[in-house]
Amino acid sequence: MKSRGFSLVELVSVLAVVVSVGAVLGPSVGKMRGQMRGVTSEGNLHTIGLAAAMYGLDHDDRMFTFTWKANEKYFYQPSGSFRSWDSDQEAGAKQLQDILLTHTGRFTGEGQILASHNILSNRRYSHLVLADYMGGLVSDPLWADPNDANLLEWQLNPLGYLDQENNFPYMKGIPADSGYESDSVWTRLSVIQKWAFSSSYQVVPHAWQQDFGIQYRPLSYTPHLFQSTGGLVELGDRRFHEVRFPTAKVHMFEEFDRELAGEPYFAYDHARPAKLMFDGSINTSMSGMAASSVSPEDYLKRDKVVWEQIYKPFETFPLPLGGLGDQTLLNMRYRWTLGGLTGVDYPQVFMRGNGR
Repeated sequence: MKSRGFSLVELVSVLAVVVSVGAVLGPSVGKMRGQMRGVTSEGNLHTIGLAAAMYGLDHDDRMFTFTWKANEKYFYQPSGSFRSWDSDQEAGAKQLQDILLTHTGRFTGEGQILASHNILSNRRYSHLVLADYMGGLVSDPLWADPNDANLLEWQLNPLGYLDQENNFPYMKGIPADSGYESDSVWTRLSVIQKWAFSSSYQVVPHAWQQDFGIQYRPLSYTPHLFQSTGGLVELGDRRFHEVRFPTAKVHMFEEFDRELAGEPYFAYDHARPAKLMFDGSINTSMSGMAASSVSPEDYLKRDKVVWEQIYKPFETFPLPLGGLGDQTLLNMRYRWTLGGLTGVDYPQVFMRGNGR
């Protein structure tokens, strides 16, 4: 008996069914894919937490951050001699350069790794000290949220900033559209070339600066730059035993909740960015459930003011939920915890841990 193929009508009917099923399942599949990427991101933070604990065991209980200090001599590869610097901030910038030179080999030429002068390296690059400890994973997917397409692209092509058609922020100067971060510091080549070695995850400031005294504080006009409260700030040398409530205190957090629509900045109350706590656990509670932030300069004041500021995006980064120029004030929560490492970010976690 001769078999027959599909008729045109049957083929069209099958295609219609396939399209219908796809239309029904498409959003669910997309949501599931986002959830799986979120799990991968949490896995990244869990691995980082384990490495951080190992670093502490090998470094007298210290948290990972830049260790070069002011007025101490270190072998500086670009000069081929021992050098010292006047501040922990400058010493840290040179250590960052040293780590990248060691693991990229980019000592000369157009792509030479430069020192970022007058830039607080601890702010975005403390994780590279841990990467160095882990064997040189300075440009690795471990540091990227799987939904952070920009960073993943930069990691694949770290010299892409030499191409004028790339999407590295500020290669063509400050964007014409108002509402973007506009400080000229971001147009420096020494800053632009380091985006490939950045991370989707941020370290809280008190993991690399002291809880009280002369510190860096937030600035009202930008969430991306900090300013000293007066004089030189002592950086580094924070110890894990200084954290009073490790289950309720954030160590690192996703800068954006890339699994939610609009990829909200972590400070939006409804955002649920993955957070590495100091006990190594992962917290995905809403940011709005965390205690309010307070600027370090107000820690000792009787009348403490909640610290709020607007989110201004970098070029190519997720936009505010209200669009460019959105003036919504956001509570910065666990970035600036009252009391620093002695404070509590998620009180409900602390209460559960104490059987209440």
